[in-house]
Amino acid sequence: MNQKDYILTIAGLDPSSGAGITSDIKTFEAHNLYGLSVCTAVTVQNDTEFTNCIWIDKDIILQQIELLFKRFSIAVVKIGIIASWETLLTAVQTLKKLNPNIKIVLDPILKASAGFTFHTSQDLEILENVLQHCDFITPNYDEIKALFPNKSIEETIDFIAQKTNIYLKGGHRTDKKGWDEVYYSKIVKLNIPPMTTQPIYDKHGSGCVLSAALAANIMQNIALEDACKNTKWYTEQFLSSNQSLLGTHNYQKK
Repeated sequence: MNQKDYILTIAGLDPSSGAGITSDIKTFEAHNLYGLSVCTAVTVQNDTEFTNCIWIDKDIILQQIELLFKRFSIAVVKIGIIASWETLLTAVQTLKKLNPNIKIVLDPILKASAGFTFHTSQDLEILENVLQHCDFITPNYDEIKALFPNKSIEETIDFIAQKTNIYLKGGHRTDKKGWDEVYYSKIVKLNIPPMTTQPIYDKHGSGCVLSAALAANIMQNIALEDACKNTKWYTEQFLSSNQSLLGTHNYQKK
C-alpha cells in the first residue's frame, strides 16, 4: 500500500459506530484512504442515549500514537473527543514532534448529540496553544459560542481565525440553517450553502463525519475551497442516506 494512503483518527469509541473512530474509519474508506485509529475514550452509548464515558489514560494515548508512527507514514490526523485540553495539547505536540509537517483537523466536541457533556471547564490559554498547532477546527454554532464564552461569535471567529482555519458548521444555525462558513488565510470567508435537493435527516455523528471528510480531502491534496465543498457534499449525502439516526457511507462524487 502506498504510504500516502494512511490517515489517522484520534477519538472515542462509539459502540453504535455512528460517531467516533469507527465512523471516521468508514469516512476514510469511502475516500479510498486507509484509516488508522487511536482510542481516547470508551463510551457507553447508542444512537439515542449516552450514559458514560471512560477516558483512556494520556500515556496510553501517546503510546498508541508513537507505535503507529513507528510503523506508518502519517501526514494528516483528525482529532475528536479527548479528556482535557491539557491532554489534547500534549497529543498535538507529540504529533508535531513525530511529523513536523503533519496536518491536524480538530473537531472540538464539547457535548454529545444525546446530551452528555464532555468538558465543563477549560483553560483558555491552553486552548489557544492547541489552536496554533491545528490546521483546521470544525465547530458547530453551539460549540463556537462555548469555546470562548466571554466573546461574541464574531469576536470568537476573528480570534480563532488569527490562529487557524475554521470550518463553521451550520446545522445549528437559526438564521440560515445548513449554511456553512469557512474562514481561512486569516481574512477570507467562504459561504457554502446546502448543496443537495434531497431531504436532510438528523444523523448521529454527522459532525464527526464532516471533520473526517475534511481531513480526507486535505490528505488528497485538494485545493482548500474545493476540499471544503467536497466535504459539504459528502456530509449531505450521509445526511440524506436514510431516515434513521445512523447514516450510511456511499460517496458519489459530484
